[in-house]
Amino acid sequence: MNKFTHFYFLGIGGIGMSAIARYYKTQGFEVAGYDRMHTMLTKTLETEGIYVTYEEAVTEIPQEYLDKNKTLVVLTPAIPNEHAQLRFFQEKGYRIMKRAEILGSITRQSKGICISGTHGKTTTSTITAHLFKQSHVDCNAFLGGISNNYKSNLLLSKESNFVVIEADEYDRSFHHLTPYMAVITSADADHLDIYETHQAMKESFAYFASLVQPGGILIIRKGIDINPELQKGVKLFTYSMDEGGDFHAENIRISPTEIKFDFVTPTDTIADVRLGVPVKINVENSVAAMALAWLGGVTSEELRTGLSSFSGVYRRFNVIYQDDNIVYIDDYAHHPKELSAGIESIREMYPDKKITGIFQPHLYTRTRDFVDEFAESLSALDELILTDIYPARELPIEGVNPELVLSKMTLQNRMYCPKKSLLELIEQKDDLEVLVTFGAGDIEALVPQIRDILKAKKKDNNTDEMI
Repeated sequence: MNKFTHFYFLGIGGIGMSAIARYYKTQGFEVAGYDRMHTMLTKTLETEGIYVTYEEAVTEIPQEYLDKNKTLVVLTPAIPNEHAQLRFFQEKGYRIMKRAEILGSITRQSKGICISGTHGKTTTSTITAHLFKQSHVDCNAFLGGISNNYKSNLLLSKESNFVVIEADEYDRSFHHLTPYMAVITSADADHLDIYETHQAMKESFAYFASLVQPGGILIIRKGIDINPELQKGVKLFTYSMDEGGDFHAENIRISPTEIKFDFVTPTDTIADVRLGVPVKINVENSVAAMALAWLGGVTSEELRTGLSSFSGVYRRFNVIYQDDNIVYIDDYAHHPKELSAGIESIREMYPDKKITGIFQPHLYTRTRDFVDEFAESLSALDELILTDIYPARELPIEGVNPELVLSKMTLQNRMYCPKKSLLELIEQKDDLEVLVTFGAGDIEALVPQIRDILKAKKKDNNTDEMI
């Protein structure tokens, strides 16, 4: 890779791809790329001096990237094989590497801290990076979300050899990594379009665990049913929220404004740790992150200070708007287990309020494979507004639609609303107490407009009171 001076990213707007693009830009390389959609992230990349095209025609590739001896092409699995620019690079004999291969090379040159799991990995990775960054140990990080603390998915250090990496199980990408420390947060069934069976997916996680370097560390969430063959000298630890294990929480205290708990390690207990983002599901994520940091040399006081100053991850349970009458939360949840955990956390925070959820399903295959689980988790809401399935890389599947999910739900107060009509519906509703948007698709583009509608409702209510 040392011979390349130019990097061209196919799918540069992806959260993982953009972090690598930013990395090479900061190292003085020329960086450009293609993405299908204009987003806030691609706009940010452009302001940082990275050229982004939104057309796949070969003529959109800048002239300086047409020398295959100077240009390395980085590919995300979301790019289809028939993509015009990809076919051009293949036919001309360019060196093409997957995003995961790039990250794999980085872990072999440093002490990789790799966080995997079907859910929880982005928040756990971001907390881990923050704990290390705010300590004397420091770190680099390639994150799968935008850290609210740093307004970026890329953290760099001039001194530390630690690098925090979100280990993506999709397309078995995490098999390219060579972790020094690794966490497995969960291994629930997902991505069955790739794995076909839950057992095959668990075997994939077991193989990932076997990649931890000799003398390294593996931390597994207690109760995960995998049987990895570990390399020589790898230390194995377990963790949980409050179900025991080598690392866990005790004495959890939840109030509407804060969460405190005692962090238990194999040798001592750090009492009265305050969680900066007071959401119950983050207790377990924090335990995993603190375990990594504790094993990496972060002191007890640094752990305490770091966790209390953690301000969350963009689109991971973000409170977007709040007034005396309405709370609006936005969350990336797109798997049934994530939805259940999120709804349970909202219930803990607002036990006496009506919870209205807007859910955009992500992928036809995931909706098909987990329709019963989605119906069950969403039925825990007080009201559901289900919108169109976000296809991402997929074509529609006959019979897989929002009505399929609605037909299996036990919740009576449920409805379908096309995405194009959501804003109008929210404007008309006068019974909102806690509103939450769920989904990993493009529903995030509506978040600012939903916030503005709720602000306007507050203003209108105040005007009515004055009259």
